[in-house]
Parts: sequence; structure tokens; C-alpha cells
Amino acid sequence: MGVQEVNLSNCDREPIHQLGRIQAFGALIAVNADWFVAHRSTNLEAIFGAGRSLEIGDRLSSLVAPAALEQLRSAAAALTIPDQVERVFGLDLFDDGTLFDCALHSSGANTVIEAEPHAAGDLNRQLALLRPIMARLEKHRDVQALADEAARQLRHALQIDRVMVYRFREDLSGEVIAEAAREDLEKFHGLRYPKSDIPNQARTLYLRNRFRIIADVEAGPVEIEPGVSFDGEPLDLGMSTLRAVSPIHIEYLKNMGVGASLSISIIIGGKLWGLFACHHYGPKLLPYSQRTAAELFSELFSLMLDRTLSSQAADRREKGREVHSRLMRDIAAGTPLSSSLPTIEPVIQQVIPHDGVSVFVEDIYDSRGSAPNEEEFRAILPSLNGGATSKLLASEAIAERLPRAERFADRAAGALVIPVSRTPRDYLILWRKPLTHTVTWAGNPEKPVEAGPNGDRLTPRKSFEAWQETVEGRAEKWSQAELDIAEGLRVTLLEIILRLTDEAVTERTKAQQQQELLIAELNHRVRNILNLIRGLINQSKNDATDIETFVEIVGGRVSSLAAAHDNITKGNWSHAPFSELIETEANAYLSGKTDRLEVKGPEAMISPEAYTVMALVIHEMITNSAKYGSLSDQSGKLEVEVSRDDEDNFCVDWRESGGPPVKPPKRRGFGSTIIERSLPHELEGTAEVHYRLEGVEARFCIPARFVEWRGRAGGPVAQAKKMKNDRPQNLPESVLLVEDSMIIALDAEDCLKELGVEKVRIESSVAAALDALAKTRPALAILDYNLGKENSEPVAEKLREGGVPFWLATGYGEMESRVAELGASGLLTKPYGRDELVEMLTTFDQQ
Repeated sequence: MGVQEVNLSNCDREPIHQLGRIQAFGALIAVNADWFVAHRSTNLEAIFGAGRSLEIGDRLSSLVAPAALEQLRSAAAALTIPDQVERVFGLDLFDDGTLFDCALHSSGANTVIEAEPHAAGDLNRQLALLRPIMARLEKHRDVQALADEAARQLRHALQIDRVMVYRFREDLSGEVIAEAAREDLEKFHGLRYPKSDIPNQARTLYLRNRFRIIADVEAGPVEIEPGVSFDGEPLDLGMSTLRAVSPIHIEYLKNMGVGASLSISIIIGGKLWGLFACHHYGPKLLPYSQRTAAELFSELFSLMLDRTLSSQAADRREKGREVHSRLMRDIAAGTPLSSSLPTIEPVIQQVIPHDGVSVFVEDIYDSRGSAPNEEEFRAILPSLNGGATSKLLASEAIAERLPRAERFADRAAGALVIPVSRTPRDYLILWRKPLTHTVTWAGNPEKPVEAGPNGDRLTPRKSFEAWQETVEGRAEKWSQAELDIAEGLRVTLLEIILRLTDEAVTERTKAQQQQELLIAELNHRVRNILNLIRGLINQSKNDATDIETFVEIVGGRVSSLAAAHDNITKGNWSHAPFSELIETEANAYLSGKTDRLEVKGPEAMISPEAYTVMALVIHEMITNSAKYGSLSDQSGKLEVEVSRDDEDNFCVDWRESGGPPVKPPKRRGFGSTIIERSLPHELEGTAEVHYRLEGVEARFCIPARFVEWRGRAGGPVAQAKKMKNDRPQNLPESVLLVEDSMIIALDAEDCLKELGVEKVRIESSVAAALDALAKTRPALAILDYNLGKENSEPVAEKLREGGVPFWLATGYGEMESRVAELGASGLLTKPYGRDELVEMLTTFDQQ
């Protein structure tokens, strides 16, 4: 049959919420107000077990155990909101230990009860997965990045072949804006789908019922008896989780090669913004608990998306304010707007891209770029004056609204008209050149009429290959963000015309107040520093026997304070790393001998008020060690170990060894006072120093309120600094990550990509890993040894045969003895993080 233009409304008229059938993976019972059976699915025995069935008019209590019936009644009593669904998980319906998940909702005068077998322990596991998933989404602050991450996380959580984020456009067509899919599948990202692919009544149902599952497109539906009620009405299944599928949609999915699908609504402000469209290329039944978690994920994602969109709107308002400020600043007082086009056009271009601009103020016309000449503009002026007062006019094809604009449509097809006064009418108009647009559809969007298996209904198209449509003579559409900024610009230009200059006066006053505050703060800090240095000079005079020694002592202490101040100000007067304090002193006193100083323990960030005090203490300790202690000869060593005690306080253990015999000082100078009394007096900390014959030992602690903890550090100072600053140069192009914990796998993937690895492939089983190796040879691999019920030794053997270096990841300490046996290049002990991955990549680089 040939192709002809058709009316697609017969798709919209299909009663998909009243099909009278359900899917076969669950059973349905509808009871009236007295809990007599009004409708039932014909598969009760298939779901509940042989002999367990009900007839129309039976009491539900004749089948269901009393305790279970009471729970169902309680759930039904909670149905007080339209389209509300109550869930009961793990319900022992027949008091025999067989558990079911039940969903209850109201349908007219009936309460609909749907039941399916319970997946033991799955609900808590699914809900526990949501927290780390949502934490990952929290990192993203723009719609595209949020959608990309959501598709990726949902695919991993559901273990499904494809997840698409499908966004509805203003014309109700849809576009795939994000996608996560198996590598071997054709990608749909960027494709457009006509609005007829999702009929109006389906959109209405997506608003009422967020989650839609089709477990198996090949499975036959189960009938509901009776098909219509005593009143002659079919049972409304709009809120049903088991609702059967329209034959048209089943054929549509089969034409795409899909075996199962999930659709989860994305609702913003009560409107259907889009969908998570999930496809699996075989049957896929998710437990009700997992579907509930996915529905909750969609609700939380919708909240995040709403927040992101609100934040973007706030950003647009901020851009509008910035344009307002710049224009008010850049246009000199007294300069007519008609003469200011060279000034304002570059400012506007930064926030609203355009190809030309015209200004018409006080009957004076000026233009720049691709714009109509004065004669052409005056020809459309009467039509512009006939428009609404103080309202923007935006069009990507202005000639369709103003026929006289056809004269310059080859230069300026799109127009954003901004009226800037009432009488006489003045305008600022932004123009855009015509473009040739190419829209890529998923198949031809015009459905042909064919003699299909669905009678006189439309038969879904069978081709979903990219089909391009070319549109000419139209400019790029003005976005909502640009229109919002243009409205703010309209108000700004009105202010400019009225020459409002009070804002400039306010800004100057504010700047003067800020400058006075800055000077006062600077004066306060300088006076504090001068007082501290004066105290150091006065107290140090008793430690010196001559002027040279005095200069050396004071200079060292002041230099230590200066270095500490530098470390603090690197972070804008914020917490600074303790390791840098040690490094600074080591470089000053131990040039060429830093291998004799070893720093262990986690990295600690010390607050500014504590950092300068700790700097003086460490300076005195390392100076004494370099002059009299273990670092004063060629063989001694110094070990500094950082730890956090049970109350999270910061502690440093100082141990000197291998130096000359130690004698307690006979005279206690200002240096000893700094060491022993600074921390207790200024920070409420502790200081203990022991002069043992084999070497000085000390322990210093400061309260937790002065410390923020970071990742681990250790080894000699020079090595620690190198590990901190250096990144491996020769990174592997691809890494195979075999890990059965999704959270650990995603964390490792993020770290590797942050470090520069371009491609990370994640597999969770031996079979999947071996299949991946058969297709692509990675440059490096990380193997979790224990993969649930199996281990990764077969994968290790395959990697060893192929000459691919790999690291074992495990939480078991005894695996160290098997590294060489399995041919691994090293061992990653769980929990591992960025630092351990940097060490691994560095070793790989050096191989």
C-alpha cells in the first residue's frame, strides 16, 4: 500500500489504561469496599500455587491468611491521595513462609491488589545503593553532565543493556540527550523521535505512574475477569505495575529488537520533562523492590535536575545583572543610545550571540553586522509598532510574521526585537543569519499506513536508522535563557535612557567602605606580626653569647615564621599541610641529607592559628637535631610519625637515633621554652621531651579543632614530595577493571580517568572479563581476586599469557605470597584510592 498523509490521533485514542490484561509475572485481584472479589487475573494459581484461586464474589479472606489480610487492609486504609500506591514487601499471604511483594491502589470503587514473588533481602540492598549513587550525581552542576552520570549510574544499578535520558522538546518530539549502553550496540544519542512515538494518553499515564516495566515482549498477556464490571466499565489499570502492553507498542519494541523495557518518568514542576528509557535485548524482570528503588532514584534525580535548572535560571539572572552593570558603567552619561551601538554591541554579544544589531531611538537608525538597511527597516516599522507594548518579539523566521522582512531574509532571518520605550517607539533588534538545519531522526518520523496486524490502527515503523531532515531559511532559535537575558536588557536600556546614575554612586561608596575595611585588617595583622617578632628578639638575647649567634638564632626563628606564613597564604589564609612544614625545615638544614629524615603517617592540614606555633616548635627541634642530635653527624636518622589519637587529636612522635650520645641540656633557654610551653599555652595541647642516651624522643599533640585530615603520606621527605607533585608520564591507553562491587569499580574508574587514563572497561565476572579480553587487549588490568562465588585466576592466566601487566586487588593480607605465583605486577590492598593508583601507574610507567 502506498504512503499517504494520515491523522495520527487514532494512536492517541487507544485506551491503553483499560486493556483488560496484565503481564504474566504477577497476579491481580480487585476487591470492592466489602473486600469481595470484583475482578481477578486468570493466573492466580500460576503465581500463588496450585489450588489457590478465587472466583468473582468470593471473600478475599477465604484465600489470604488473617495476618496478611490485616496488613493489606491497613495499606488500603492509607490510600488517601489520588493515584497513590501503597507497597507491602515480603508479605506471607498464605502463612506458609512463601513471601510476596504487594502493591495496592484505588481504581474507582475498587481496591486493586497486585502480587508477585518476593526477592529476599533485595529491598535493603537496593536502597543502600542509592546513597553513593546520589552522592555521585551531587558533583554535577549542569544538565548534560547530570544526565550523562544518571544514565551511567542507572545502567550499572539495573544491569541493563541500554539506558537513555529522553528529553521532551517544546513541539513534544523527544531527543536522546544522554546514553549509557553496551559497547557493541548502535548508539541512539542525539537522535530525535516524533511526538507520535509517545501518544498523548501515554504521556498522561507517565505523569500519574512514574514507573513502567515490560518484562518480556514475547510473553502473552493474562486476561482479567470479568472484562467489564457490573456497571459495564472496564477496570482502570492506570496505576497498575502489571498493566499489559498495547499491541502497537509491542510491535514498536520488536521492530527495535528490544526484548524488555523500562520507562521511568522525570517530572519537573508537575510536568513531564523527560524519561529514563531503558532497553534490554532479552527478557528482563526486575524485582518489585528494585523497581521501587529505581522509582525513588527517578524522584531524587528529578529534584536534583529541578535544582540544577533553578541554578541555571539564577545564573542567567546573574548574567543579566552583569550586563546591566557593564552597560550602566560603559555608556557615558549624556551619550545618546543611538550613538552607543559600538559600545553596547560587544557586551550583548557575550551573552546573546547574534550576527547583526540595529538600534532605532528618537527616529535615528543605526546598524552593525548582518542587518537590514534603514529603508528596509522602516518598511517593517509600522508592523513592529502594532505589536504589544513592552513585550519581546522573538522569531527564527521573521518574514513569516512580517512579510516585508522577506526583502532582507537572506541576511537576517531571525530577529529578537527589544522595545525600549513606549512613546515614541524605540527598539534594539538583534539579528541572526539564515542557516541550513539538519535534524537527525530515529527513522522517518512520518508513519505510513500499512495493512498490519493491528487492523486500521497505524503500524509502527520498522526502520530506526538515522534519517536526516534538512530545514532551510530559518535562523538558530532564540533560547529561553537568551530571552530571559533580553528581558533584563530591556529594563536596563530603559534605565540608560532615563540616565539613572545613582547606582554608580552607590558602587563607589561601597568600594570605599571595602577599602577602609581592608586597610584596618591589614593594620591589625601587621601589628600582631611586629609584636611577635619583638618578643622573639627580646627572648632570644639570652640564648646567644655573641652578635653573630644572636643574628643566627633570631634569623632562623623569623625565617621559620616567614615560611609558615607562606604556606598558609598559599591557600588564602587557610589550613596548610604539616608535611610542607617538615619539608621546609629539612631543606633549610639538611640539604643533600633528606634521606635521613623519614615522615610517616597521614597528611594533616593545620589551621593558620596553630600552624605558626607548630612551625616554631619544629624549627627548634630540627635545629637542635642538626646541631647536637642525630642529624649532626653522618650516620644518625630522624623519624617523624604523624598520628591521630582516639579523640581525633593531631600527634607527632619525634624519634632520633644513630647520632652521638644525648645529654640533657644544662641550661634551659628560650628554645626549650618554645618547645615545651608553646603548644600547652597557646593551643591547649601537650608537649613531652625525653633526652634518652640513644637519641631524643618527643611527643607533641594539638586538639582536633585545629586539624583537617587528608590522605596518607609516608617515606622520606624527598620521596613524599615527588609522589605528591609528580604524575606518571606514560599512562596506559586502556585499563580493564574486574571488580564485582559496583561502588568500588566506579570509584576506581573515576580516579583512573582523573589521572589521565582515557578508557576504563569494567567487568564484574570471569566470563565477562574473558569475553572482553577476546575482543580487545588492554594495556593494564586490575583484578579483584575474590569475585563472589569465583576468583579471578582464569583472567590472571589469560593476562599473563598475553603479556598484559596486572595488579591484584584484595582485602586479604595473605594474598601477598601469591602475587609472584599468579604473575601479577603488584598488589592493591583494599580499600585503595588515588594515592595507591598513582603508585601503580608509576610502577607501570617504569616497567
